[in-house]
Formats: sequence, structure tokens, C-alpha cells
Amino acid sequence: MMSTPEARRRPTARQQALLRELEALFLAEGFAGFTLDDLAARLRCSKSTLYALAPSKEQLAVKVVAHFFRDAAERLEKRIAGIDDARELIGEYLSGVSEHLNRASPEFMADIAAFAPARDTYQLNSRAAARRIRAFIDKGVADGVFRDVHARLVAEMTGLIIEGIQTGVLGRRTDVSDAEAFTALGELLLGGLDKN
Repeated sequence: MMSTPEARRRPTARQQALLRELEALFLAEGFAGFTLDDLAARLRCSKSTLYALAPSKEQLAVKVVAHFFRDAAERLEKRIAGIDDARELIGEYLSGVSEHLNRASPEFMADIAAFAPARDTYQLNSRAAARRIRAFIDKGVADGVFRDVHARLVAEMTGLIIEGIQTGVLGRRTDVSDAEAFTALGELLLGGLDKN
């Protein structure tokens, strides 16, 4: 019986475990300084096992970065499931982003910023987060819990702030981590939009 392309792309249990191990290693130490030989030694596997995950170290790094952000998105959606109040949605969502990014070392974030394909993955995730927050703001305005004054503008400004966090501009200018910046963004939004 021949396997379908979808079945061939689905990682095995061992590959999933290796991805989790790689993620933990990269989150702690970054990825730029490793060679495939280094990674194989650290993970106690062969290089061919790593090549089964991705054809190069660079593509492996992108795969792990994508896994990290995909996991974040899934956790965030579970975290906010069932919450109806827009204030709570924004607070929980941005707290979750902050907690997830707190797992990442400065080395990991620096490596993402320095490597365009990984940076693109982060940017894609940041855009998705900005869209979610815009939806929460729209919901808050529609529900009457947020002021309607320039709500759309605030949503667009939020997107620009998230972009500034993702590109590292805010971190460089303020000497704060991405996690700290997302926490501050939540405080700013909730304080600025609240009707009270």
C-alpha cells in the first residue's frame, strides 16, 4: 500500500519528540551557532535523522521556529476559548503571548531577528496576532465595553506596535523583551479603550 503525500509529511512520534527537543534547545540557546553535527550530538541522533526533518540546518531552524509559533497560536486559542468579554479576551490573549515569549532566550530571539526566513515566520505570526486583537477591539466596541472613539485607528496602531515588537525596534529602543512589550501593550490597550 502506497502512502499518500499527506501521510508522508506527517511527522512520526520520534520526529515530533525530536522537534520538541530541538525547540527546547533553540529556545534556551538560539540556533545560529549550531551545526548539524552539533545538533546530532546534543540530541543523540544521527544527522540522517535530522535530515528526515528538514534538508538543511537553516530549514530545520525555520521548521522549529514555525512549530514554536504554531504551538503558541494553538495555546492562545485554547486559553481564550469560552471568554466572551472583550477586555478579558485582550488581557488573556496578550498575557498568553507574553508567557509564551518568556520561554524564549534573548539568543533565540536574536537569531530569529538575524535570519530572514525565521523572521518572516515571526512576522506572519505577529500579523495574525494583530488581526485577533483587532477583532477583540471591534467586539468590545460592538458590545459597548470599549469607547468607540477611533477604535479602528487604535486597532491599526496596535498592529504597528506588534510589528515594532516583532522587528525588534521597540526592544532596541526601550531595552525590554518581546514578552515585556506584549504585557505593556495589554495594559495600554485595556487602559485606553475602557469606557470607565
